[in-house]
Amino acid sequence: MGDFDNKEREEVFSKKVRAGKRTYFFDVKATRSNDYYITITESKKRFEDGAFIKHKIFLYKEDFEKFAEGLNEVVDYIKAHQEVVEKRYEPGFESNGVGVAEDLDAKDGFAY
Repeated sequence: MGDFDNKEREEVFSKKVRAGKRTYFFDVKATRSNDYYITITESKKRFEDGAFIKHKIFLYKEDFEKFAEGLNEVVDYIKAHQEVVEKRYEPGFESNGVGVAEDLDAKDGFAY
């Protein structure tokens, strides 16, 4: 079994979420023993040179509940203390903020 076969078997499910200037990838992967885990990748294009900067965390199934509790707690805190307004970034505009529009139809709900 070659490396290609291992990589194909490893990714089980993927969800791509575009959020303003960033894109998030939620990937379900499998270990060699077929245990599932999640990788969460943030990808943002650097305007200086067009390169993509990526940050990744690995979340294992034994940590799902505590991770979800912690995430919900901090999101609820922010919602309680500041207004959460989703921004919509229009393609083709400069990175200096021109072309950024508030999405008045956006829901402030957070789901994952």
